[in-house]
Amino acid sequence: MILSILQARMSSSRLPGKVLKPILGQPMILHQVARIRSAKRIGRLVVATSTDPSDDGLFQVCLDHGVECRRGSLEDVLDRFFRVALHYAPAHVVRLTADCPLADPEVLDATIEFHLENGFDYTSNALDNPTFPHGLDAEVVRMESLERAWREAKLPYEREHVTPYFYTHRDLFSVGSYRGERDLSDYRWTVDEPEDLEVVRRVYEALYPKNPAFRMADVLALYKREPSLALINEQFRRRAPK
Repeated sequence: MILSILQARMSSSRLPGKVLKPILGQPMILHQVARIRSAKRIGRLVVATSTDPSDDGLFQVCLDHGVECRRGSLEDVLDRFFRVALHYAPAHVVRLTADCPLADPEVLDATIEFHLENGFDYTSNALDNPTFPHGLDAEVVRMESLERAWREAKLPYEREHVTPYFYTHRDLFSVGSYRGERDLSDYRWTVDEPEDLEVVRRVYEALYPKNPAFRMADVLALYKREPSLALINEQFRRRAPK
């Protein structure tokens, strides 16, 4: 079984409460959940949030909308992530973050297939000069490898960000980097800043009413029709790759 764990918290420093910000009247995270659930290679989806009181509202939204949600450490996110995965005993885990409401199920499936076909311990589509828009990021890890990282990772950065232990210890793990045919890395579709949220809201307003299942190609076509979209959050384009 392939489990998708969607990390989410309310205590974002740059845009607090962003995961519940409304897009067309619905919390942002619910839009992303619906898109992830369309991926064919993902067997189950669970939201992983913290036990901090600041995340009580997020937990309740998930319960109210039938989204599985489990809670763990706010600071040691690797521990939270691993313990959630351990509960479901999957063969592989897909790591996603809840600030990517334009996530594309086809990109998720392709990343998973690349990971499985090549037998990697860890695979990312946002590593080693990424080609996908920032906001379509996905990571896939073998469960045994996740357990090893959970046991061995000691640095605060490794515990907070879950996966650095894999790509900084390539002597221990086989690491795959999935790349698309075109370099689209200049596009910024993640939500970290108010300007990012404005971009995503405009995309949904333009595409969602006619086609709730719009894909990356539809967003790219919208950008071609409305090039001013790229200017809204231009100053926050993807930082240097890991």
